[in-house]
Amino acid sequence: MEFPVKGGGRFRALDSISLELGRNEFICLIGHSGCGKSTLLNLIAGLFKPTSGCIVCEEKPVRGPGPDRALVFQSHALLPWMTCYENVHLAVKQVFKRTFSRAEVKAKTEQALRLVRLEHAMDKYPFEISGGMKQRVGLARALAVEPRVLLLDEPFGALDALTRASLQDELIQLVESIHSTVIMVTHDIDEAILLGDRVVMMTNGPAARIGEILDIGLPRPRDRVALAADPRYAAYRQHLLKFLYRIQGIALDRI
Repeated sequence: MEFPVKGGGRFRALDSISLELGRNEFICLIGHSGCGKSTLLNLIAGLFKPTSGCIVCEEKPVRGPGPDRALVFQSHALLPWMTCYENVHLAVKQVFKRTFSRAEVKAKTEQALRLVRLEHAMDKYPFEISGGMKQRVGLARALAVEPRVLLLDEPFGALDALTRASLQDELIQLVESIHSTVIMVTHDIDEAILLGDRVVMMTNGPAARIGEILDIGLPRPRDRVALAADPRYAAYRQHLLKFLYRIQGIALDRI
């Protein structure tokens, strides 16, 4: 994937990326800042067009954004003049207006907000709720359109540790219920191990590649307290740390 550079020339963000995902699989993308994780997510979402190669979703080429793929940003991206209900309702109406009645659209909107435990905040505006609740509205909006692929771009990165942990646990339960394929960008090694079936490690940019893929063989459902004492968890964490510091040329014994 290349981008034009001001003054002429091209910047190669990604180089020779090849990745196949299974249905209902949870993939975490991890790597240093600037390695193209968000660019890859935007390509899958259809926001960018690849300069070479192609992206296929369920045997259909991705030519632009579509309801089969839903993207949740680090910033909640809610419309501030709309309530929580209205933010989710807008997405549901756009996707299902030709197949659902008004009553069905309403029921689908309310169901999505109940799924993220926000039925009590349906009539509140974004400025009236916490950061964690805003992210749950963003998740509800994405889940309400029943995407085949859920794309998460560091959705918990700006939250405090306790809120982040709570939403991670909620996401685990949501993924179990919606049966979507999930691709999540994160800088957090522990988050990647807790949530992912595989962790895709990116090399540094420019021209970033997939450096390594780690299979996480931890059974589901996962409990963060139990995992803390699991030797496999510690081994996965050490493996990821070694990769991230190795591509930066830093020896672990110097940290």
